[in-house]
Amino acid sequence: MGDTAVPVMSTHDLARTLEFWRMLGYTVTHEQHKPYVYGALRAHDCEIHYYGAANGHERQAQETGGCLIMVDDVAGRHRDFTAALRERYGKVPAKGDARITRFRPGQTRFSAVDPDGNWITYIQADEPDDAVDYGGSAELSGLAKVLDNARILRDYKIDDAAAERALEAGLRRHGADASRIDRARAYAALAELAVALKNPAKADARRADLAALSLTESERAELATELDAADALTSWLDHEGQ
Repeated sequence: MGDTAVPVMSTHDLARTLEFWRMLGYTVTHEQHKPYVYGALRAHDCEIHYYGAANGHERQAQETGGCLIMVDDVAGRHRDFTAALRERYGKVPAKGDARITRFRPGQTRFSAVDPDGNWITYIQADEPDDAVDYGGSAELSGLAKVLDNARILRDYKIDDAAAERALEAGLRRHGADASRIDRARAYAALAELAVALKNPAKADARRADLAALSLTESERAELATELDAADALTSWLDHEGQ
């Protein structure tokens, strides 16, 4: 048997943190509040531990942390977490702490953010080594490269606003020379990002840009997942009741 790493993260409120993970299917294997705060959870043969302040007097949990957890079925884990959150809250928390990030078809990772702001990122165990290239693929250029960079910002850095800015700048710079497929991909991505950023007017404008391209049936088939992304995210977020 090889080495096993166990992440230990900070918490301001151990009971609240443990309840969050219980809701997501974890089992609490240890909970103590004296002489110091410490808790442990386990699911799928994987442990997560937390520490806190001793009796409220000593070191306070100030900084957030995180860890990576490799899983066999990341899409299934996201579905399970989504179902658990909806059952508990009647919605899927997608902003702030105590939430999960959205998951698009083809993604290989998502994150759960605990009540203290720690990020636990679940990654498909067989994720390709080249899935994340933070400089953008060297084989791409123009709007295609901008799209790849925006994908990294959106799906891996979890920065929707930066992804939107990159795409808008990319369209201004490269849109006239880009293929219709790449322009459609950019408008579709911007529509989804507008939904995520709670800007329905901008989402509608990007949908109108898409419609103006008059894509062929074969092009629509090729881009089906991307074209449906904004509507899929809208459906996911509708459960928030916001």
